[in-house]
Amino acid sequence: MVDECECSDLEELKKAYVEIQKKYGLPEFDRLNKDFQVEKIAEVETDYLVREIRKFIADKFSNYLRFIETILNPVNAQMIVFHIIKMLGAEEKTKLTDVYKKLSKFEVQLISLDVDFNEQKEVEFIKDSCAVWDEVKKDILEVMNVVNKKWDDKIEKNGKGYFG
Repeated sequence: MVDECECSDLEELKKAYVEIQKKYGLPEFDRLNKDFQVEKIAEVETDYLVREIRKFIADKFSNYLRFIETILNPVNAQMIVFHIIKMLGAEEKTKLTDVYKKLSKFEVQLISLDVDFNEQKEVEFIKDSCAVWDEVKKDILEVMNVVNKKWDDKIEKNGKGYFG
């Protein structure tokens, strides 16, 4: 049983975050947690909380970047990707290309942040990431809604499968 005086690791994380939030004008913890699952940082002991937050944001961006890259350039992709591609029109592909460009820019910025730690630059990355995420998640959701609506539609076949 946890003593009333003891705080959970998550509560300690939230307290530490409030300090840097006030210092730098960062978004609310709940918002970052909802969008980037930063509560997992509670399991990590660190003196550089902003860097750990940035890493979680970077991981999410990187995952979406790879997924979109696979759709836009499906070399050696899983068969499900080809099924998804068939459902996308020009508008959806344009949206994904725009999202890809935005996320790629962040991927390049991450290299500099990883090489040379600077708390202020980390903070700016977090702020910028939140703003960009608000933009790109709308486009991603719109594209995925198209895919979900068309998922059960019958795809016309020419009598041949992928293997002949």
